[in-house]
Amino acid sequence: MAGAELNPFASFRLDGKVAVVTGASAGLGRRFARVLDAAGAKVVVVARRRERLEQLADELSDALPVQCDLSQPDRFGTVVDSALDRYGRLDVLVNNVGVVDVDPAEDEPLDAFRQTIDVNLVAPFALAQHAARTMLGGKGGTIVNVASILGPVGVGQIPQAGYAASKGGIVTLTRELSAQWARKGIRVNALAPGWFESEMTEHMFSEEGRGEQWVARRAPLGRRGREGELDGALLFLASDASSYVTGQVLAVDGGWTSI
Repeated sequence: MAGAELNPFASFRLDGKVAVVTGASAGLGRRFARVLDAAGAKVVVVARRRERLEQLADELSDALPVQCDLSQPDRFGTVVDSALDRYGRLDVLVNNVGVVDVDPAEDEPLDAFRQTIDVNLVAPFALAQHAARTMLGGKGGTIVNVASILGPVGVGQIPQAGYAASKGGIVTLTRELSAQWARKGIRVNALAPGWFESEMTEHMFSEEGRGEQWVARRAPLGRRGREGELDGALLFLASDASSYVTGQVLAVDGGWTSI
């Protein structure tokens, strides 16, 4: 309508939406839950550590903590069922759960490799399946898979073949699911963080500044990511602000994958 007030920020809101965030007890997942809450969503926070989840839920406007070990296949359906039992709907899934095993490829135990694939790739696929079955019966929804810059490129100096393989799988899985579900009202995209401090990278950034210096030498922006620098990208992918975006991998990496 002519003369109507333009509000470019309205599409980023998630008022009335229900979002699930896995791996929410610490690090990036905890921040993701807080961002979605601030945008108006009701948030189901999922992880193994109940005490941390309950503490986080107490900090949010309307949240449900769900203790769940996603390395156990029989637990996948519990996450979506809990969201439906409490809120009656599911609009957004943020597949953030992940583990890492740092070993030279020639020494990496096969059991560790398999476990990494199971948690980082099989669990997100299973959760996406369960979420999609609900979304397909409603008004659609949005899935944000948390990949990594180790999905499209290798690093080598921090050896983690299982993790890289799982994140490469997440990138391709994102594209395939988006292609299958786009016409059914479900958008699937991936967020690929660069080097951010979290529980996974704690060993790297606690080594007397060596990890910090290593990233600074290689990232075009000359530093690691700071708290809050994934907020906008996550909210863009999770909300209607990206309503014409699907099957994409959004790297937030200080330019790491551009060279």
